[in-house]
Amino acid sequence: MAEPKKIVTPLSDETVEGLHIGDSVLISGILYTGRDSAHKRLIETLESGKDLPINIQGQIIYYAGPAPAKPGKPIGSIGPTTSYRMDPFAPKLMALGLKGMIGKGNRSREVIASLQQYKAVYFGAIGGAAALMAKSVVRAEIVAYEDLGPEAIRRLEVNDFPAVVVNDCHGRDLYVEGIKRYQLD
Repeated sequence: MAEPKKIVTPLSDETVEGLHIGDSVLISGILYTGRDSAHKRLIETLESGKDLPINIQGQIIYYAGPAPAKPGKPIGSIGPTTSYRMDPFAPKLMALGLKGMIGKGNRSREVIASLQQYKAVYFGAIGGAAALMAKSVVRAEIVAYEDLGPEAIRRLEVNDFPAVVVNDCHGRDLYVEGIKRYQLD
């Protein structure tokens, strides 16, 4: 098995183009968390002609709502949520410069086409390993929509956050190609 690729945010087109389905990555830098309610507000903010509360240029949004932090820790367990619920919002955010998303599950055809169009990538996080992933978080702070509680947008500083490339900017889908690889003829 190949060594994980180390990548740092913000992501450039060149970094995204070098990622391929099945690649294991270790992400360092800044991630933002956001789930359904936060994404809905982001789009409503854009539609009202206002600026977003975060700069998404080259950034990654992790579809997660963390558990409360234990004493002395920056964050509690932080596992991925199902990504398809963000599919109606993702293309608009990619058009504004979002370069990556982390979650679990399949993405729509529209999202996959947008990944190609805007040179972005969808990573899968390991479900069931939420406590392990929290160990990669060095610092966490709420930066928008505090009233949403666990679904507020958080700015996470991470070091070697583990993920796998599920959909790359080349139009490939790990779920589709993985199934084909193991199908019996």
